[in-house]
Amino acid sequence: MTLTARPEAAGPADALQRRPGLRRLRALGQGPMFNTAVLLLAALVLVTALAPFLAPYDPEAMDLTSSLVGTSGDHLLGTDQSGRDILSRLMYGARTGLLGPLLVVAVSTLLGTVLGVVAGWRGGWADAFLSRSMDLVFAIPGLLLAIMLVAVVGSGMTAPVIAMAVAYTPYVGRLVRGIARQEKARPYIESYRVQGWSGWTICLRHLLPNITPTLLAQSAMNFGYALMDLAALSFLGFGVQPPTADWGAMINEGQSALQQGAMLPALAPSACIVLAVVAFGIVGEGIADRIAKRER
Repeated sequence: MTLTARPEAAGPADALQRRPGLRRLRALGQGPMFNTAVLLLAALVLVTALAPFLAPYDPEAMDLTSSLVGTSGDHLLGTDQSGRDILSRLMYGARTGLLGPLLVVAVSTLLGTVLGVVAGWRGGWADAFLSRSMDLVFAIPGLLLAIMLVAVVGSGMTAPVIAMAVAYTPYVGRLVRGIARQEKARPYIESYRVQGWSGWTICLRHLLPNITPTLLAQSAMNFGYALMDLAALSFLGFGVQPPTADWGAMINEGQSALQQGAMLPALAPSACIVLAVVAFGIVGEGIADRIAKRER
């Protein structure tokens, strides 16, 4: 079972609905590569939270006399063209680099889950209307929507986050809709209805716990995609603005340093983005593979 941020994923098989979804999370994603990715993400979160205490310098403090200094005991990763410590900026840049995707995933997962459950459970005109609405959003590229919103609201984190959250909502919505339609046809749903349970009670107590592992896998992969998209917008100048430390903006600022033979100002944030995106992808795929094994 492979999940992506783009195509509609298949719903869980019978084995997923026989036990509460949250209890199954303990068995998900075992393996050295998965564990390494989890440790890497845990370290990234720890560095993000402790950046004010771990960063050796003020990330915005400029020292033109130390422009493009190489690695040394004072600057482990050197400095950029403005004399700012690269390691300190990477640590602080992780805060904006992770906060934006977190907001995108949280909002899109919440909206997509609500829309998907309503469409899949209610069916009929509600399903048709919500499905066509999600198809309409699919037709608009997320980056284009972000650029359009930035033109209206202005550059910064707010407009890209809102645009990306809207763009990612249909992916979650279609996934949840497919699962809800499958679960609705199962015998245990009818048994609860016979007992007099309301539809929303069944959804909250049984449907949502059953789709939690699948949503977790999709959210992990969406986080990586959102991180990459928001970094691209910052690189283009539509996201976080200098002098605030941000990985995408750091790559943009490091282009001029490349022409002078200094690679770290652009290479270091690029490596951070690649490692984070790959780690989130491995975690998402690991959870999805474990779900597929349980299905088989």
